[in-house]
Amino acid sequence: MTDILNPLASLRRPKLLIRAAQAGLRDYNRGRDLARVLRQSGAPAAEKAFCVLLSEEETCEARRRAGEASYSFARHIEILVAMMAEARLLPRAAGTF
Repeated sequence: MTDILNPLASLRRPKLLIRAAQAGLRDYNRGRDLARVLRQSGAPAAEKAFCVLLSEEETCEARRRAGEASYSFARHIEILVAMMAEARLLPRAAGTF
């Protein structure tokens, strides 16, 4: 299961994005927010949700770096908040994080 968390540990994003996401963790409610962030009708299991969020975050990051008009700072933060919250639900081996 720790293999799934390796990409999160290696993420390098601007401090402003990370700080905003960390602040958003306080108000994150999985039941209310996850389906909306994933744009699905229901909330999948934490592992599946994390994988989908990781893919979405990579897309947001590519748009940010390319300076695309379709990039949304708010959406990027929502995805990072959900990723951080879902990562906390995944089992980890001792010594990870």
